[in-house]
Amino acid sequence: MACYNVMTVLTNNRIENVSEMQHVFTKSGCIIKTRLGIHDAGEDFCSNEGLIILHLIGADKEVLELEENLNNIPGVKAKNSQICSD
Repeated sequence: MACYNVMTVLTNNRIENVSEMQHVFTKSGCIIKTRLGIHDAGEDFCSNEGLIILHLIGADKEVLELEENLNNIPGVKAKNSQICSD
């Protein structure tokens, strides 16, 4: 049975939070297998809200620490989900 940790991270202040968020991601870099960032962008517009999807590996303690560190940043909401095959 394989289990996967997928964390979603929502920021409503992407431009101001980028430095602190990047520091947290770098600190936990060894457990981040995949990182996908999504935000609305165009020629004349770049949204300050963003969604990041992380595929995580590593111990539950490390995943929980990452989630807590992200949630300690004002304007950031992080939630981990684990899904397992039969």
